[in-house]
Amino acid sequence: MRRKSDLPQKTCATCGRPFTWRKKWAKVWDEVRYCSDQCRRNRRPSGKEASAQSTQS
Repeated sequence: MRRKSDLPQKTCATCGRPFTWRKKWAKVWDEVRYCSDQCRRNRRPSGKEASAQSTQS
């Protein structure tokens, strides 16, 4: 059995808090950027999204 401290960690792109690997993320760990659904919903627009929104207004 592995200890939680031995698992890989990432930093959330929204809140900046560290979060650890979860079994449900095993296949998509490279794509995971947010620690929770709430952070994913409240994500900050990236450069492409921000520029697209500003040109539409």
